[in-house]
Amino acid sequence: MSEADSEVNKGETAWQGPERAPSRSIVLAIAGLAWAAAMLWSARATITGRADAAMEVTSTAYAMPGAVSAALVAGAAVALAVVTSLARGGRTLRFAAATGAGLIVGLLGGLTIITINTDGWIYAVVGGTIAAAATIGGALAGFHHPRVTAAVCWAAIGVFLVGVVLSFLQHDLLPVFGARDTSSSQADAASYFGFAQGALGGLVAGLITYRLLRRARHRTGADLRWPLYALAGAGPGLLLVVGEILTRTAGARVLELAGKVSELELTVQQMLSSSRLNNGLIVLFVGAFTAMVAVGRTLGSPASPADSSADSSVEKSAGTVTERAEPDEIERTARDEDAEPVGSRTDD
Repeated sequence: MSEADSEVNKGETAWQGPERAPSRSIVLAIAGLAWAAAMLWSARATITGRADAAMEVTSTAYAMPGAVSAALVAGAAVALAVVTSLARGGRTLRFAAATGAGLIVGLLGGLTIITINTDGWIYAVVGGTIAAAATIGGALAGFHHPRVTAAVCWAAIGVFLVGVVLSFLQHDLLPVFGARDTSSSQADAASYFGFAQGALGGLVAGLITYRLLRRARHRTGADLRWPLYALAGAGPGLLLVVGEILTRTAGARVLELAGKVSELELTVQQMLSSSRLNNGLIVLFVGAFTAMVAVGRTLGSPASPADSSADSSVEKSAGTVTERAEPDEIERTARDEDAEPVGSRTDD
């Protein structure tokens, strides 16, 4: 086999990665669907539990960003499971299958919201936004590095769990950030708490993606370049930013309607939107930096003991040769050969 063929095979193995094992992809798909189902069930229960129309609108606006982010991950996870189950097929087929799988997940998720009230346009907007998010997630899974997509999905679930835990501890943690009886101190503490949550989420994202990609390298023997580690670490934050962009664009009418309920509600919606974007950006940059630092610690590592012993043996051998072949001895041998009679050389 030629060297070029060997490189091609290595590249193909790196593309397939550990996610070619259907069992791991199925577990990820189940986790992604469970997260999306929980967010959609919570959104539906919150919306239908409001008897007042104004509260129903604001509850829909509050629930939409979380459902959109979960749909992004669920679409990518299910699409990745579909792609890895394809034994053969080019990139075009994989991309089409991944996008189609994300679209199916999105349609099913959107129906859970649309069926709340089929006559209300607000639910159609939310359902369409969820369907678009899952489709985009599915398309992302059709790109060249499925192991990066899988690591990003797992890390996104980890960031979500960090947010859930911190939300339960928020009341106890706000005094640590300076919350007092005044409204200004509480607002400042909430802002500091949001930054800390984003930083912790980014740290978790970077560490999870690094560990998963390293485990994939041990299983397959093929590693990725360090920029892909940084991209994987930034992936969960990137999904949060994409989810916020979809919420502000595809779901803009819902946010506008919620802002018309009152001036206070408009201010709250603007603050929440800004907080979500800042949180996504913090997770993005901290996750990328954490992954780069983690992979950077492994670059240029000292040689293994076997390599060191081999190098010392080579150095000893070289030293022996040098000791045996002194410059004076080499010159003396050369003079003797020049002084040797021509006839004796012929006889030899």
